[in-house]
Order: sequence, then structure tokens, then C-alpha cells
Amino acid sequence: MIDAHTFIGPYPYRHLPHPGPDALVRVLDREGVESAWVGHLPSAFYRDPLAGNDALFDALLPYAGRLAPVPAIRPDWPQWQKSLAAALDRGAVAVRAYPQHWGFGSGHPAMTELAAACGESGVPLVLTTRFEDLRQRHALDTAGDLPAATVRALARAGPRVRLLVTAAGRAFIEEVHWGLTPDERARVWWDISWIWGPPEDELAHLLRTIGSRRFVYGSGWPLRLAQTPRANLELLPDELRAPLAPLGDAAQIPARSA
Repeated sequence: MIDAHTFIGPYPYRHLPHPGPDALVRVLDREGVESAWVGHLPSAFYRDPLAGNDALFDALLPYAGRLAPVPAIRPDWPQWQKSLAAALDRGAVAVRAYPQHWGFGSGHPAMTELAAACGESGVPLVLTTRFEDLRQRHALDTAGDLPAATVRALARAGPRVRLLVTAAGRAFIEEVHWGLTPDERARVWWDISWIWGPPEDELAHLLRTIGSRRFVYGSGWPLRLAQTPRANLELLPDELRAPLAPLGDAAQIPARSA
């Protein structure tokens, strides 16, 4: 099993007690997870994420095979194509982007270009719906949630586009999924880090209505408890628990091997 939604590094709006890769490896061992796709959390708040990407690759180098880098590429920045190529050469298994933090609207052409470029390169584009609930956010944290219209627009950017949308809840997932054609839906995967289990049983509902292959394991660590998705899987109704994680494999999105 791959945890497709983790970060290392500090968060600007609250203290994170264990944001380093060594702690993440211990969490994976405790939860019985083989490996993780890892982003650099501070990079979401940098104007230019290039320095954050360098820090990410350097920090994960001792953990090759367990922790796979997912750097951020800002597609309105000069020479972003070279940055993308360099990140792939250094072993990136996917690419992150933060359009709402960069002030991009739902139809921003730079995001369409990035999604298409990632598709041509054979790596998924990872989008983050939110880092924290709106009710918890610091007054200086003015970026809103990722709009559903952005995901739909990017799913239509080309037949080779592959999107992994993280930290989305049931309402957001359904708004996007049922607004796409079957071919477009097949280009989008969702992690389960923000989907409620019992008593709402929203995870079970989505697995029944949308299908388990559109979902992958993700925890949102260190912003969220790594035990939550595991517990929600264990609390699924019996018919959905064979095996424990009846989910799509993040490695088949497809992505380059770590």
C-alpha cells in the first residue's frame, strides 16, 4: 500500500511536532504502509517553489524506496518546463500544484499546460483541496479551497492527463465526478484522507456509487492523523472489506517508480 498524500516540512500557520522524513518512516512502519508520496509543505506558500523542491529531494535521498518525492511546479513561472524536466530526472513520481494559493482561476491556461505536460511525461498532477478546515484557518491564510471547476477543467485538458485530488470530501467529489463524462472520470483519482467513515459512512457510500478503483490511500500526514484512513477502512461494512483496502493502487495512476 502507498500513502499518496503526505508532506514533510513546517506549516506557516501552526506548529507541527514531527514534520521530518524520519518521523514519516516510523509512521509508515506503525501503520503497515509500504511507501509514501511526499510533498514539501512550505513550497505551497512560496512564490517560487524551486528551493523547496531542492530541499525535498535532499531530505528524501536517504529514504529512497520508501519516500518518493512529489515536487511542486508553478506553471506561470519562467522556464517552468525546465524545472519539470529536472524534477523528473531527479526521480519525481508525480507533480504537485497549488492553483488557489497562486491566485489561478478555474480556467487558467498555465494550469492546463501543466496538466498536459505531466500527462505527456507519464506522471500524475496532484491537487490539494485544502490543508485545514475553513473554521480552523489563521486569519492570514486567505487562500480558499480548490474549486471543483478547476478539477473538471483539468480533467478535460487532454486524454493523457491523470489527476490525483487530495483532501476532498464527499460533496466535492460528487460535484466533480458526476459533472464529468465517463472518459473524463477515468482521469481522476481521489485520496480518502478527508472522507468521513462512521457514523456518516460517506466512504462506504462513495465506494458503492463511484467505485473503489477511483480512490487511493492517503493520510494527509503530518497535518492529519495517519490512523484515520486506516480506521475508516477497518470500519467499512463487511462486503467492502475484502481486502482491507479495496482501493485503486496509487502506483497505477500511472506514475514513475520511485
